Amino acid sequence: MQYDFVPIPYRKPLKWPNGMRMAVIITTNLEYWEPTKDTERVIYPGGPGIVGGNLAGNIYDNPNWTWREYGHRVGVWRMFELFEAAQIPTSCTINAMMGTERRLVVDYAVKKGYEIVAHNYEQTELLTDFQDDEEKERSVIRATLEIYRDVVGRDAKGWLSSSLRSTPKTIDLIAEEGLTFFCDLLNDDQPYLVKTRSGKDIVSIPYTSEVNDFTVFLRQGKDVEGAFAVFKEQFDWLYEESRKSGRHMNIGLHPHVIGQPFRIRALKEFLKYLNQFKDIWFPTREELADWYLENHENHIS
Repeated sequence: MQYDFVPIPYRKPLKWPNGMRMAVIITTNLEYWEPTKDTERVIYPGGPGIVGGNLAGNIYDNPNWTWREYGHRVGVWRMFELFEAAQIPTSCTINAMMGTERRLVVDYAVKKGYEIVAHNYEQTELLTDFQDDEEKERSVIRATLEIYRDVVGRDAKGWLSSSLRSTPKTIDLIAEEGLTFFCDLLNDDQPYLVKTRSGKDIVSIPYTSEVNDFTVFLRQGKDVEGAFAVFKEQFDWLYEESRKSGRHMNIGLHPHVIGQPFRIRALKEFLKYLNQFKDIWFPTREELADWYLENHENHIS
């Protein structure tokens, strides 16, 4: 993976289309965890558990598994209602197994026209498990993209790795599969191009692990007001900076976390806040990537 180190003061002003000042993407991560795996080693869960303690992969972890499934059965539907009421879209990521095991959720998101981003095969299977086996990593990516195509009805255009645990070769592999954007990198507030070994440039559309419901609720222990304050503070500062050059803001959300009744108001209040602004672009990641591929020379060349 190779990209130029161009600090933000050394770039030309980024001008979003149609005079928009900021690009905002609110991500709903639709993730599936297998109840057990055929191994005695502890499986990385892809996020904090609701009950502490580590169990071997071949032991069923009932409280954590059913807590996560709450997002599929209840939490995500609360979120969808809020996005529809606010008329603000969400960009959904899906593990391949969401498509095979929780098809109703994916079908609903597709029907609503929400973007669907490939998000690995299964949440606890990390690409870093295959860092020294390129062909195995390629096979996981291809299997994910094949199920994506069958479930979504079109080819995937972008990739987010489970828990952002990609390898140095992941971006080369997705470029060779025809994808155009990559979401694993946390190092910017603007998109930029990443070079790949095939010669094809991939657009990095930054994700965030801090403006994220796992972090604010489960790692920092914030309540609804505290989480909303984080979301708003991030937006307000980027919005002020965007007077000179456009900024991108992403929030990462998980239905079993923010979809709980005592947390969901943080999302409702933030969507209400965003609707006060008329110069905010709510693109899909694919739209943003396509635009940037055509306009990057006006930004970083």
